[in-house]
Amino acid sequence: MLKQEHVPIFRGNGVLEYVVREAPQIEADDDVLVQIEACGICGTDLNILAIPPAHKAPPGIVIGHEGVGIITAVGPAVRGLHPGDRVVIANRLTCGKCDYCRRGLDNQCTTYQTIGTTIDGAFAPTLRAPARALWKIDPSVPRDDAALFEPLSCAVGSVKRAPFQPGDSVAIIGAGPMGLLFALLYRTLGAGKIMLLDVAPYRLEFAQEMGMDAAINVAQGDAATEIKRMTGIGADIVVDAVGNQIGQAIQLARRGGQVILFGLRPHDNPPVNQYTITRYDLTVHGTFVGLHPFAQTIQLLESRRIQPSVLVTHRLPLAELERGVDLMRTQQAMKVLIEI
Repeated sequence: MLKQEHVPIFRGNGVLEYVVREAPQIEADDDVLVQIEACGICGTDLNILAIPPAHKAPPGIVIGHEGVGIITAVGPAVRGLHPGDRVVIANRLTCGKCDYCRRGLDNQCTTYQTIGTTIDGAFAPTLRAPARALWKIDPSVPRDDAALFEPLSCAVGSVKRAPFQPGDSVAIIGAGPMGLLFALLYRTLGAGKIMLLDVAPYRLEFAQEMGMDAAINVAQGDAATEIKRMTGIGADIVVDAVGNQIGQAIQLARRGGQVILFGLRPHDNPPVNQYTITRYDLTVHGTFVGLHPFAQTIQLLESRRIQPSVLVTHRLPLAELERGVDLMRTQQAMKVLIEI
């Protein structure tokens, strides 16, 4: 008799339904089965469950992709991964054949699939994934740090795009989980002043407790004036972790500075002051999920020089996934891990 599992299924229109189903089995030669230890709730999960949805996923899918677990079985074609190995998930499955993949731009693959969005994800006791989606990580890395491999890898891939020198000042718009991962990463790299901007008191207080140099409420004053006061000329690097803040970002950057556009808000279309970009010699980088950042991220986590688990405020069982979503959506939690 096949093993049964109790899992939450996305039914559409913000609904999760818990069902009993057969556990995944090896089907393809490159399949790997992973016993999931924990999986973080991502902003993408919140968007899938929003009404109306801000990110598409088909009804019937298991969501979740920020997972860590132990391999229990591998298909006959799998090499380099074995039962007992601890792995994390690189959730985007690119084709390797389209024009962009062949140019080395796999983050721009035109026919990709995504674990937790188009393929069953990690909010379940067992994940079936192709071997290429899994990366071994040393068992010495604490579970909660390993679970945040995927969002950290997005920050690692984005930071590589903008020239950086130790001592550079960094302004980050958005003090949510991704903004704070950027802050942790830049602090590890040797940034000078790190300044977070947001409108949510909870997030700003969290940033202050993490020891960041400034947590500025943009609803209570002129952020550009404050950044210039702190730096003298403006931030060397500005990160928009929200997705619609390019106007604010170019105001915060010094002349000749770098702007990283990371957040995604597909329905927003903010105006852009092109004169400021040109006149003040700004460089604007669009950075989507990072390009080949996974090996560096594994090495960074294994070095223990960055410990993203400081963002985890709640740990809940799988049966309380909906509560975890609500906690993050209402900004009563920074990062929620689902323990499985």
